[in-house]
Formats: sequence, C-alpha cells, structure tokens
Amino acid sequence: MPDQEEKIIPQDAKEPEAAPTAVGAAEAAVESPIAIGTPEAVPATVSVPDVPKEEPARGGRFERGRRRMDRGPRGRGGRPGDSEYDQRTLDIARVTRVTKGGKRMRFRTLIVMGNHKGRVGFGIAKGADVSMSVNKATNKAKKNMIDVPIVNETIPHDVRSKFAAARILLKPASRGSGIKAGGAVRVVLELAGVQNVTSKILGGSNKINNVKATFSALRQLRAPKGETKNKE
Repeated sequence: MPDQEEKIIPQDAKEPEAAPTAVGAAEAAVESPIAIGTPEAVPATVSVPDVPKEEPARGGRFERGRRRMDRGPRGRGGRPGDSEYDQRTLDIARVTRVTKGGKRMRFRTLIVMGNHKGRVGFGIAKGADVSMSVNKATNKAKKNMIDVPIVNETIPHDVRSKFAAARILLKPASRGSGIKAGGAVRVVLELAGVQNVTSKILGGSNKINNVKATFSALRQLRAPKGETKNKE
C-alpha cells in the first residue's frame, strides 16, 4: 500500500472560521454593546417644557380659617383682644344638679377682665370641666365690658349699690391713698384702673353677688361736665 503524504500544518496558522448564520448574526448584534464615546452612545438632548405648579384650591373652611388667622385677634364691636387685657379668676366651684337619672356634676367659674384704663367686665359660666368653664366665662366677660369714668385717678363721686344680700359703698380718695378695698371689690377696681378709692362691703360675702353689686355701682358713675372720661 503506497505511503500517504502527510500534510504539515504550521502552528501559527488558524483554522478557517465558519460562515455566520442569520440567527447567529442577529444574536451578536443584540449582545454587542455600543462603544462609549461614539456618536451613537450620546443621546440627543430633549427640551422638557416647564410644568406649572398646581395652586391649592381656594375657598372652603381651610381658606376662611387662614384668612381669619391673618387678621389677628378679633376687634369687631369693641371686643378686646387677649394681649391688651388682664384677667383674674375669682371663683371656681363644683356644682351638682339632681336629675331623674342621677346627679349631674359641673364646674362654675367667675372671671373678671380689664385693661387698667377704664374698661372692665365679668363673666360667669359652667362647663363639664374647668378649662371649658374658664373659656366660656372669658368669652362672656369680653362681651360684657363697661366704661368706668376716672377723674384724677379716682371715681368722680360717692356711690352705693345693692344686689341680693350684697351692699357696696364706693368713695373717691385723694392721690396717693391707693385702693382701700378687699375681696372681689378690690380685684374689679384694680382691673378697671382706679388707683385711689375707698370701698366698704356692707352686706354678705358672696363673691358673685359682690362683683355684681360693684358693677352696678360702676354703671352709676357719671363724669362731671367739662372733664374727660379718664383725666389724670
């Protein structure tokens, strides 16, 4: 048998690559990433229009409350604000009412308010708790303000008043005498701004009755003609 010639293939030679099929070409195109830095890798800039911000809907309870807060404290009808008036709590009592279903317990509060410049008021209210009764009494005191005529830092003339079992006497005093009064009458006169006055409680010691009698006396005061209401 004749010897067959052996083909010598050099080591540097590469084997011929097979022709790529259609499926293989498609997969290679998908898997091959785009080189960074080429024009195809940098996307074109797209201008995005400015979207206007949506404004909250106007009107409704929230908007009314915000406008009311912007106005500050209410001053309509001569009602005082909380900053210019001072208030004192004269009495807090627990009261009960007997009903068909049992006893109903509530709290009663007496509040006196004034600006120390001739305006003073008081309020009495009941509530399920102390804070509720205090708030209600404060609102009543703001609505029941009266003007007190003050001449030369005292009241213009003597005055007597009576409410239930309480009887009150108020007399003017010279400058430098101070407020000679006690109990609820002294608190009312201090908040009214009367600096010199002499007072006497001639009746009972009930705080509510004494406050009402004092306010009745202050309503009877009349400034003399030609004098200003709060002349110093």
